[in-house]
Amino acid sequence: MKSEIRNKLKNKLPSVGSWMQIPDQSVAEIMGNSGYDWIAVDMEHGAISKNNLPGLFNAISSGGAAPFARVARAESVYIKEALDSGAQGLILPMIETGAQLENAISEAHYPPLGNRGIGFCRANMFGKNFKTYFENENNPIIVAQIEHKRAVENMDSILKVKGLDAIMIGPYDLSGSMNMTGEFDHPAFVQVLKTIFDKALHYNIAMGLHIVAPDKQQLKNKIDEGYQFIAYGIDALFLYNSSENPEM
Repeated sequence: MKSEIRNKLKNKLPSVGSWMQIPDQSVAEIMGNSGYDWIAVDMEHGAISKNNLPGLFNAISSGGAAPFARVARAESVYIKEALDSGAQGLILPMIETGAQLENAISEAHYPPLGNRGIGFCRANMFGKNFKTYFENENNPIIVAQIEHKRAVENMDSILKVKGLDAIMIGPYDLSGSMNMTGEFDHPAFVQVLKTIFDKALHYNIAMGLHIVAPDKQQLKNKIDEGYQFIAYGIDALFLYNSSENPEM
């Protein structure tokens, strides 16, 4: 799963995943069986705790999707708990500098590549698969979220970091940092997106975004524009859109 996603990104092909905020294994199983490359479990804004992760990741994997985690913060404790539970990719929020990203990537890799703590965990079947996991799985997919104008000022240093697979725009936080929350059509915001996109293209890093409200035409448009790492929808919105009373 992970190698297929990485190959798509390297070959300029789109990798489309989706997003989970509901801590339920049945929902995770449905999402994992829905044809996405990956499903990101939201540890920052969702109602999901560390204890939910092993079950959710197992349910996601059952359908062939790779389990990802958008960690609460790009710090060691959150990175370690996600990887130890079996995450194959990490979405790191609020990355603003290259040094911050370098530190987070280090915490996501075992020595000698990084500083991740070594121990028995669910990801290595509590030691049964320790050697295989240590040797073959020390390379999670790394996605940095660009969510503040300070990150835009530091894009070169961020995009140069070794081990970065993709970046992903956090549109609400980014526009909020520019004092135009949610004004995605504002010329200044549109220009910032273009600046980020052009720099990502220059450094050969896949560009990503989250199409929060499911919209098939918007998905097609973004793929045509060159976006590669795309989160499509959220579990709760899929449920809302299908369950609302049509007479309302």
